[in-house]
Amino acid sequence: MTNRSAVLHAPHELTIEDRAVPEPQPGEVLVRVVAVGICGSDVHYFEHGRIGPYVVESPMVIGHEAAGVVVGVGQGVSSDRIGKRVALEPGVPCRNCPTCLSGRYNLCPDVVFFATPPVDGAICEYVTLASAFAHDVPAGLDHEHAAMAEPVSVGIWACRRAGVQAGDRVLVTGAGPIGLLTAQVARAFGATKVTVTDMNAFRVEAAARLGLHAQLAPTPLEGEYDVQVECSGAGAALSTGMTSLARAGRVVLVGMGADEVSINVPLVQGRELTLTGTFRYANTYPLALDLIASGAVDVAPVITHHFDLDHATDAMTLASREPNSLKAIVRVGT
Repeated sequence: MTNRSAVLHAPHELTIEDRAVPEPQPGEVLVRVVAVGICGSDVHYFEHGRIGPYVVESPMVIGHEAAGVVVGVGQGVSSDRIGKRVALEPGVPCRNCPTCLSGRYNLCPDVVFFATPPVDGAICEYVTLASAFAHDVPAGLDHEHAAMAEPVSVGIWACRRAGVQAGDRVLVTGAGPIGLLTAQVARAFGATKVTVTDMNAFRVEAAARLGLHAQLAPTPLEGEYDVQVECSGAGAALSTGMTSLARAGRVVLVGMGADEVSINVPLVQGRELTLTGTFRYANTYPLALDLIASGAVDVAPVITHHFDLDHATDAMTLASREPNSLKAIVRVGT
């Protein structure tokens, strides 16, 4: 058996290589990968070879939004798992530190996360993963949609961090895949008004097709909001959105753009706004899969392009070539 893999060597240097099939260690499963979504962080590694302190210094398999089929188990894992279709939660924490034990395992300092240097990712034929982080896929949900449990989890965590609840008015700035999914999560959490803004007309139209209130930026916003979920990474979107927040409003930073932005301090003080960040997610995958399977979060319109493993580079460069695109999927297997 071989393990064909999309390996990033340096910026813009991605090759398809045969690697050894990994052996599942105690507590792990071996998964035959079927579908992997392309995330903005994958593209950033492809283009720049680094994100902040994480630098690609040795060849690394790319990709972390994955789903597949369990084909082997390590010691201590029931053989009943073989044949199960699973969505792969890409970050496995130590599960022993105070942060993990408090339930905030996304902040574990020793987390091992797919496609975060030096850890290999999932655009390959086979991966191993701790069994507890290979989540069973609901019946009827295909692998491409199951792989979207990862970006949906980002949206769930953002809405939890914002305390989104029934009756809230939510502004989502940025209508990329994360913004579109986060807006749907907010609606599923009971938000009665969900507005999505973007400067890209194609993305605004995609939001409207999902039944969301969509607005082309920088058109002035009407009314006020209880929550802003900033998914664009644009400083202007953050500052403009904050001016529309009601007193005691909450702001959550999700999108990654400039390392520093300006904050209107009198606005934050005068309205007692709460500003917080997000880092990945914790305890979200079962809910994400349920929201997708039930249709409460429709991931199908967010997936706009498909590629096979041999054309993984084309998937990485999609956004730069095609402005009318959202999420690319790499089909690794069947």
